[in-house]
Amino acid sequence: MSQTQQEEEEGDMVEIVTTTGDRDVVDEGHFTSESAQILIEDIMGCNRDLENVKENINDVQNKMKNIIDVLGRV
Repeated sequence: MSQTQQEEEEGDMVEIVTTTGDRDVVDEGHFTSESAQILIEDIMGCNRDLENVKENINDVQNKMKNIIDVLGRV
C-alpha cells in the first residue's frame, strides 16, 4: 500500500458525497448510530429508486415489443 493510500485510510475525516451533490463530512470519532441510520436510509432510498427504474425499463421494453409485434403484422 502506498503512503498516500495509507494516509487517506488513516485520516480523521470521512467524506460522504451523494449523487444529489449533498456533502457531509463526518469525524470518525463522532460517527454515531444516528449517522449510520441516515446512511442506511439513503441506501434504502437508492434501492427503491433502482427498483423503480427497473420497472420503468421493463415497461418501455414491453411497449416496444408490442409496437414491433403490431408492425410485424402490418
